[in-house]
Amino acid sequence: MRRKRQPPFPSELQEQIALFAWASLNHPRYPELALLYHINNNSRSAFRGRLNKRAGLKRGFPDLCLPVARPPFNSLYIELKRPSAAWRVGAIRKEQAEWLAALILAGNAALVAYGAEDAARRITAYLDGTLFLETRD
Repeated sequence: MRRKRQPPFPSELQEQIALFAWASLNHPRYPELALLYHINNNSRSAFRGRLNKRAGLKRGFPDLCLPVARPPFNSLYIELKRPSAAWRVGAIRKEQAEWLAALILAGNAALVAYGAEDAARRITAYLDGTLFLETRD
């Protein structure tokens, strides 16, 4: 008997769509979710990539921003990855890690979330004032 193949993990885009559906459903509890937005850092062509770079696109900048202060943080930035990337070493690129570190030094919460569920949990913790960032010494 052939084993049924497990369906692949959803794409980052599908995870992001699910996250914004969650944000819409949870807006009554957390009105600040109306401010959550996606930072479009993708270019579909070399021409568009060059044009976007000239217009200020920064390689590796996080995917999402919630511009709401929750002391001690000014804002929340999230690099969203597929859940399947959670176990991979090097799941984020060097530029992404550098941006996250720079945003933290600037007083923001900045993190990697693996899928919509993880991102929703972290956003909720941020809005509730219970988010703690891990630091590496």
